[in-house]
Amino acid sequence: MEKTVAIAGLGAIGLELARLLDAQPEGLRLVAVSARDSAKAEANLAGFAHRPKLVPLAALADEAEIVVECAPAAVFEEVARPAIARSRLFVPASVGALLPRMHLVEEARRTGARILVPTGALLGLDAIRAVAEGPVESVTIETRKPPRGLEGAPYLAEKGLDMGAVTEPTLVFKGNALEAARGFPANVNVAAALALAGIGPERTTVEIWAVPGLPRNTHTIHAEAGAARLTMTVEGVPSETNPRTGKLTPLSILALLRGLVSTLKVGS
Repeated sequence: MEKTVAIAGLGAIGLELARLLDAQPEGLRLVAVSARDSAKAEANLAGFAHRPKLVPLAALADEAEIVVECAPAAVFEEVARPAIARSRLFVPASVGALLPRMHLVEEARRTGARILVPTGALLGLDAIRAVAEGPVESVTIETRKPPRGLEGAPYLAEKGLDMGAVTEPTLVFKGNALEAARGFPANVNVAAALALAGIGPERTTVEIWAVPGLPRNTHTIHAEAGAARLTMTVEGVPSETNPRTGKLTPLSILALLRGLVSTLKVGS
């Protein structure tokens, strides 16, 4: 059965996902999008084979069964609340914005909506979910990005840290995932997803490093659990249009969407 999809935001993630969905993968149809700059959005959609409607954020949930959030974290609730109120499937790319808003999960439970978190630029979430069914001693994620990919983070402004002055690998943050989500809302979606899959945001440790000359965003996960010891590293290629995110993220969301309509689904 075909499912309709709406996308909030046509930035580096949303526009690429829209292009992928415009090819009409089996069982999925893009019907609506929303963007802050309507004129730019119209230009980006001009070449689409199956052009979706351009609607306000709040109207996305009226148009589609699945609402995918690819917008700035500042408007997260403007996308999430209508989708949850309409009992839609809500797929947040800004997972870091969900951590301080877990009341939305309770609201989804009340309305019958579902919140589906994509893997994003991460790997091993199936394994983390599995070991978290038993005892887990610790989960740590070390994120390394070029300094430019961290610019604009509230934590850096608060601490007066200038990424342009970084000349060697520098640990700029260490704390739990909830603290990381507040300080780096555009940078720690992978850590947020890891925390939700495993032992929670307060027990998940996050390190963020600024590494000059680093060609790829790198995430290394260490987990000590009763069932296994896990060490996993992924090196993602940054998006040309937004170095804060990677090229893998829209592909990950498409994979999640395919899993909703596929006859054969591999992994949880």
